[in-house]
Amino acid sequence: MKLLFSVILTFIAVIAIGQPLRLHLLGGFSNYNGDLQPKRITLQQAKGAIGAGLTYDITDHFVGRIDGIIASVGADDKRSKKPDLLARNLNFTSRIYELSLLGEYNLFSLNDHKFTPYAFGGIGIFHFSPYTFDAVGNKVFLAPLSTEGQGFFPGKKDYKRTDLTVPIGGGVKYALSDDLHVGFELGLRVLRTDYLDDVSNVYIDRNTLLNERGQTAVDFAFRGDELKDNPTPYPEFGAKRGNHKVNDFYYFGLFRLDFRINSSSSGGGGRRGLNCPPKF
Repeated sequence: MKLLFSVILTFIAVIAIGQPLRLHLLGGFSNYNGDLQPKRITLQQAKGAIGAGLTYDITDHFVGRIDGIIASVGADDKRSKKPDLLARNLNFTSRIYELSLLGEYNLFSLNDHKFTPYAFGGIGIFHFSPYTFDAVGNKVFLAPLSTEGQGFFPGKKDYKRTDLTVPIGGGVKYALSDDLHVGFELGLRVLRTDYLDDVSNVYIDRNTLLNERGQTAVDFAFRGDELKDNPTPYPEFGAKRGNHKVNDFYYFGLFRLDFRINSSSSGGGGRRGLNCPPKF
């Protein structure tokens, strides 16, 4: 992670004195796929995301890019149609903070065309911390509760809440002028964790969890006993709580607005001349 920050700082230093620099603003929806949201890509239970970044034109087609994004993801078993998820009755929300360094490839040069599809990929760092609310509305952070025995049960380590991510995706951009572009992109984040939602594997023994982390941990490891119509008891040790074979991921659908904030060191601004109208 220190290497990533070093690369980002170097990138900023280089673009400050080089080719045309653009500021872009981002806004749209965020969602995730995991044990409380089985649908891989959906707008159901989606939340919001905002961000900003800088781009640097390396060539007519290839762009260096740095982004910072703040988003929320969450899901609730009550929104599911699956009986086992309804009986589990878990829910969570997490704010996500992400910083990424990306390479972006434009199929067409916006110096010669007004429209281009593009693809991007890179590496980033993100932070998350899943939480829920108790019956009276108090916020309860889940990671410290070790709901699946993390940190005290043999073979179960505490999960990292700050880790690396691999952003990939694509979109379209339209040049309103040399200095102003608009666009939309879809981006997926590949993760190394299955605990974005604090759910991954199996239930730990109730009494063991009670002795190690207290009643609050037991209360939020399983919430089926809160159901009014058909409450169910705490599951036996080893009963399935989630699917640990597949990691979680989160994704964005973001509108973007790009502004040129400097000119190339050679002067002259954009490359479109007054006598050379852009191609479509």
